[in-house]
Amino acid sequence: MTDLDQLTQSLARNLKRWRGERGFTLDTLAARAGVSRGMIIQIEQARTNPSVGTAVKLADALGVSITTLLDHDQGSPVRVVPADQAVRMWSTEAGSSTTLLVGTEARGPLELWSWRLMPGDNSASAPHPDGTVELIHVTTGTLTLFVDDTPHIVSAGASATFEAHHPHVYRNEGSEPVELTMAVSIPPVR
Repeated sequence: MTDLDQLTQSLARNLKRWRGERGFTLDTLAARAGVSRGMIIQIEQARTNPSVGTAVKLADALGVSITTLLDHDQGSPVRVVPADQAVRMWSTEAGSSTTLLVGTEARGPLELWSWRLMPGDNSASAPHPDGTVELIHVTTGTLTLFVDDTPHIVSAGASATFEAHHPHVYRNEGSEPVELTMAVSIPPVR
């Protein structure tokens, strides 16, 4: 299955799922998104791969992120996205591209961090407030991410997201520095 086929199947499955969870009929979603009913049917049957603009309209109408619409997998509080499963959303023959590395359904303040962990170093964190989510993308080395004392290996090029109300530790168990970018989404104060 090609990347495009995989994307088309994920979008079909998730659009149908989220439309059902919201209780939207085809006509309701079409009106909310400004997308034809026929287009939604074709997408849900995996017969077409819509433009990025159409996918964004549908995600907005459903109240979810484009990441969630393209591939939503609940279960573990940690989701590691291997480099080969990141979704290329746009590219040109000249070599320009955008790749959706990882995303989450969080609202509130958002922080972006740059990290460098030398071999043998670690950084432990107490649980953050409920609703806090961290997203990481490792660019160099191999990070061992512990969440609730469970290790998760995140290699260069891979990304992960987790609910940060669990105790967590970033550890470099390798022999080269680990460099990563981290985004932290903090729930708004109620």
